Amino acid sequence: MTEWSSLVRIWNMPRADSTRNRSLVIEAAAAELAECGLEVSIARIAARAGVAKGTVFNHFASKEDLIAAIFCEHFATLTATGKALLAHSSPREALHEFITAGAELQAGDRSFCAATATARDHPMVRQASDHLADIAEQLTARAREAGAIRPDITGRDIILLLGAPAGIATPVADIRPDLWRRYLNLILDALGPEAARPLNVAAPTSQDFTAASKTGKAGAT
Repeated sequence: MTEWSSLVRIWNMPRADSTRNRSLVIEAAAAELAECGLEVSIARIAARAGVAKGTVFNHFASKEDLIAAIFCEHFATLTATGKALLAHSSPREALHEFITAGAELQAGDRSFCAATATARDHPMVRQASDHLADIAEQLTARAREAGAIRPDITGRDIILLLGAPAGIATPVADIRPDLWRRYLNLILDALGPEAARPLNVAAPTSQDFTAASKTGKAGAT
């Protein structure tokens, strides 16, 4: 190995370790939040990640910033799923798969709704949330245009419905962890245009979500 190569390797080691530690912290925090909820401590997250508590704060100034980073990753994953589904040959199946992916994500994470509401005002979360909403609208528009869903369903409706199956099943989730799938299927059936009756309340708007974020009462995104 040349002297220059050795210097480059030594230079990159701290950066590589820092990136690895950040990933370990996010992974550990996501698992702890999913299992235990928002009350989990930074000390417990650090222990699970196998790093010092100070290492967590080297990467995230506060617990809120750490939560925001986790949910930005969740939103980015779901957004990527939605983008891929835009190429699906069936607009209806594409939308159903997107809703299922979002519902499954929330069903497996006890902290999801509460944490997202807490972090919603964070700039990174707001941007990631807007990207997800855009993809949801594109998938919904394709399904509407194909006559595959009710004509009055919007992307914002879909965003709110992502958390509905898990929310409905919450009272018995510990006993029936897969019960949310029953309500997911009911929701998917209800989206169909067959025998649909007019809805007597308007769909939520982006302005509604922005206003809700200022009160801390926004939903999934």
